[in-house]
Amino acid sequence: NNKGGRMMRFNKETDEITHIIFDMDGTLLNTEPIYTIATQEILEKYGKTFEWSLKSKMMGQKALDAAKILVDELKIPLTPEEYLALREPRQNELFLSCAPMPGATNLVTHFKKHKIPQSVATSSQARIFEFKTKNHQNMFSHFEHIVKGDDPSVAKGKPNPDIFLEVAKRWGVTDMRKVLVFEDALSGVEAALAAGMHVVAIPDPNNPSAPFQIADQVITSLQEFDPASWNL
Repeated sequence: NNKGGRMMRFNKETDEITHIIFDMDGTLLNTEPIYTIATQEILEKYGKTFEWSLKSKMMGQKALDAAKILVDELKIPLTPEEYLALREPRQNELFLSCAPMPGATNLVTHFKKHKIPQSVATSSQARIFEFKTKNHQNMFSHFEHIVKGDDPSVAKGKPNPDIFLEVAKRWGVTDMRKVLVFEDALSGVEAALAAGMHVVAIPDPNNPSAPFQIADQVITSLQEFDPASWNL
């Protein structure tokens, strides 16, 4: 039982983390089930089901990229744009009641108390971000920068490192090894590593954990994260 995951590249004696970046969906906020509910309601009309194997390919992607994967795989008679237009009103209604992920509020509060700068890098588009965070203003007030998926400075979505590098640039951080990222999606873990940052993975329990072993540490929940093991 690998409680607390494993540490790989971070050396407690010589390395220092000065900045924290959180992914949002599935990391800070429990929004992933909402996509499933809203998508399944659309797919039922076409006699299709939204399987985990497909959902896992879509997680962490920009909305249009994820929609293309869905439409291509299930061969439904909708364009990716039409599918998103159908899904949006229902999901936005559901987003207003999404809850924080276990341990998220406490961890953000811990970093704030210890004056460790923290930001958010999310594939979410700005207008959908507003619905998701509407009832979590207190938590989100602690983030210095929030870069969203439709920000013009982010050319390519995760697994490309663009969004994480943009946050670092806004901070003026030049040594990426001083940044620790929290991510639940494999594409996000890959993006953080491509940026040269440290990363803690919190994969959904439905995901096989083997691919996530590329991360510095793999944990089952933010509640399991021990700041002291990272000198934080």
